[in-house]
Amino acid sequence: MRKMRMTAKMMALAAVVLMVASGCATRGWVVNDGGDAGAGLGETVDNVNDLNNRVEEVQERTTQNAEEIGQVDQRAQAANMAAQTAQGAADAAQMAADDVDGRVDGVESRIGRLIMEVTLNEAQGNFQSGRSDLPQAAQSRLDQLVAQIHAAGDGGFIEIEGHTDNTGDAAYNMRLGLQRAEAVKDYLYRQHNVPLHKMNTISFGEDQPAVPNDTSDGRAQNRRVVVKVRS
Repeated sequence: MRKMRMTAKMMALAAVVLMVASGCATRGWVVNDGGDAGAGLGETVDNVNDLNNRVEEVQERTTQNAEEIGQVDQRAQAANMAAQTAQGAADAAQMAADDVDGRVDGVESRIGRLIMEVTLNEAQGNFQSGRSDLPQAAQSRLDQLVAQIHAAGDGGFIEIEGHTDNTGDAAYNMRLGLQRAEAVKDYLYRQHNVPLHKMNTISFGEDQPAVPNDTSDGRAQNRRVVVKVRS
């Protein structure tokens, strides 16, 4: 009987030891399993952090690209505005040129097209310095001009320009140039019956020299009358 009680106690003790061992084994598995899960969670967190870093890098590059695109767009807009300004200036210049051409055409339509021009200078007029009387050589050249006008069958309109050299003051030369032009006009009227309303005289004095006035020959060429016949 006593031996049986000892055996029961030993069996109970063995059961307790087995239970404790089993509990320890179970707890050890949980710890080990928890350690593996922690390692996996840490790796996941690292991956998430790496992904966030990459997203931030992409966002930063996107922002930088957007700024660069904006700068390029601004430069393109500035270039476009400059091109538009240049085109506007070119259009304005063309309009101005067209306006000048139109006014020139209008003037030509009013005064007629130039069909003949004769210069009475040292070679063909022989105007003496300070004199306005019409030399014989100039008269002969005007006779030829009138014959050419009649042959062309176009009476036209005659412009007579008086010019001088630079001897004397400007006011005196302006008067002298007009006197020379009037001398030609008077000859055409009296000798060839050219109507006065078809002739006009103007003086340029010394303002439009044909050649420099620094030699006697140059001054002789500048003492002249220019006769223009227009249709």
